[in-house]
Amino acid sequence: MSRTTVFRKSRVLATAAATAALALAAFGTGSVSSASASQPGAPATVPADTQAVSQSLAAPYDIPATLQVPAGYQRSAVLLGKGVQVYTCTSGAWTLLEPAATLYSGVKAVGLHSRGPEWISTVDGSAVNATAVASVSQPTAVAELLLKATANRGTGTFGKVAYVQRLNTKGGLATTGTCASTNQLAVPYSATYVFYTPAS
Repeated sequence: MSRTTVFRKSRVLATAAATAALALAAFGTGSVSSASASQPGAPATVPADTQAVSQSLAAPYDIPATLQVPAGYQRSAVLLGKGVQVYTCTSGAWTLLEPAATLYSGVKAVGLHSRGPEWISTVDGSAVNATAVASVSQPTAVAELLLKATANRGTGTFGKVAYVQRLNTKGGLATTGTCASTNQLAVPYSATYVFYTPAS
């Protein structure tokens, strides 16, 4: 194993620990400060309701037409994302800073979702960055999205991903009203992330 590979693996693990700490802290409190979010030592336990939510993903889901992936791509992975949407106070209003979520396959944690937005596999180190190209707003949750990949890394789970759908969103909306300039807010959320690669 080369030094470069070791460095990249260490970086992925460090990111995973920090993101998991932020998400797990929010499950218990509903919000976290920037200081508590930076602590990587939280235990990597699986949220109690993750298995039930994961099982519900098998049910048929009507994907909005505007979020459909173009022809020529095939579904490569469906993962549950559970964590927080982090907001920062800007000019007296809450502005999205970043997502911080753990990705689950069943009850097994297999990746992280963070600022970029970026999805990183903690199994093989692969990653994908993407940008939103379509959205459907939700009344009580963050919007459902179609995102197109802008960069890939590695040859594993996310190495060839071209499109990502964020579906079945729950929670994640910032509170309404004004805020103080030094505050941050982490709002628990969950979503189904569906990944697509070019068809063979």
